[in-house]
Amino acid sequence: MLQRRNSRIIRIGNVAIGGGNPVSIQSMTNTDTRDVASTLAQIRQLHELGCEIVRLAVPDQVAARALAEIRAASPIPLVADIHFDYRLALAAMESDVDAVRLNPGNLGEGLELVAAEAVKRNVPIRVGANSGSVRPALLHKFESQGMSRDEAMAEALVESALEQCRMLEKLGVTAIKAALKSSSVPVTVAAYRKFADRTDYPLHIGVTEAGTPGRGIVKSAVGIGTLLMEGIGDTLRVSLTGDPAEEVVTGRRILEACGLRDASPEIVSCPTCGRTEIDLIGLANKVEELVAEQKTGAEGIRIYRSYWWDERDPQLVTKICAYTPARIGTEADDFIIVSAVADYSEIMSPLNRGVFSIAAVLAVMAVCFCFLAVQLYSAIQGKSRVERENSYLRELNGTLEEMRRSEEKLQHFQRLELIGTLAFAASGAMTG
Repeated sequence: MLQRRNSRIIRIGNVAIGGGNPVSIQSMTNTDTRDVASTLAQIRQLHELGCEIVRLAVPDQVAARALAEIRAASPIPLVADIHFDYRLALAAMESDVDAVRLNPGNLGEGLELVAAEAVKRNVPIRVGANSGSVRPALLHKFESQGMSRDEAMAEALVESALEQCRMLEKLGVTAIKAALKSSSVPVTVAAYRKFADRTDYPLHIGVTEAGTPGRGIVKSAVGIGTLLMEGIGDTLRVSLTGDPAEEVVTGRRILEACGLRDASPEIVSCPTCGRTEIDLIGLANKVEELVAEQKTGAEGIRIYRSYWWDERDPQLVTKICAYTPARIGTEADDFIIVSAVADYSEIMSPLNRGVFSIAAVLAVMAVCFCFLAVQLYSAIQGKSRVERENSYLRELNGTLEEMRRSEEKLQHFQRLELIGTLAFAASGAMTG
């Protein structure tokens, strides 16, 4: 298990940052902040995907005033992104934003006013050093000491961020979060490591200007993932040139891959090979879509009926895995195989609203199950494809009726907790 860095705790709205609290996913809207309706629509979309903090650009006073209406209706905390004009920072705090992102060195004499207001309102300030804005003189200072360009850039980022933190500390601001970003993964990782060793400020991690999703997701996964596995990072943003929704989804997947978010149900799918006889790629994508739908705002599901097979009968387990595109692992020796139904919504029903720790989502489409089952039928029966499918659908309908009848017997499991791993295997792809 990884050991998280012990950073100081700050609060951004209702989200606790640092001190071992869960790493929060952040993104930034790309709507015009002055367009309240569009901005709120995007914030709600990002929230549904798992975004926990959102940053908004504040280009002028109109946008700053719009923050008040947005904040009143936003489901997640807002961070106002301020460039140069201290009056925008003051107006944003007047609009009750939850945090402000700025560079203290760019605010001139207005910094004292901003710091005083932040302390008064208990508004955290996020500072940040970016490789694109590092002072050339500072970079040259470290290069003249014999450092390589990348080493000098990492040191310059650390020094820049420390300078900003010191400026705020002198004015009484202690609720500070820092970021040190470069478009270079090695530079980013090196800078965060150095800064983390020297301070206890909570850290917002990410690779800046990572690029379009195809390239940016890889760079972000490597950079952010490396830091997270070393226990560094309290909030994160995957910076992509694209839809902010992709930032949130990618951020959540990085946390899951690092073991910092519950990935249940985790989809395990074999790579394809020459023995694959079904559309395994399409099947995997479909199950992933269904699971994503259930993770979005779902409190959990009720299992209407399940079948248990023991690992002690490997042949039976192999057959089940080969012809059933869903597997929920419960213990090392057991599997729960869930029958599919034609209407996916029929198998889904929220559990008790108080049960938020449910970690299993069972998602199988009847069309997938039928397609696989038909392969078996075709080997043992001489029926036509249509007859086989109709016959199996009738069996599924019968199973669904039996599931419904058994629901009353399961009411006492309202606080049922399921922890498992969703996997599916298909005939012709069992060897992995």
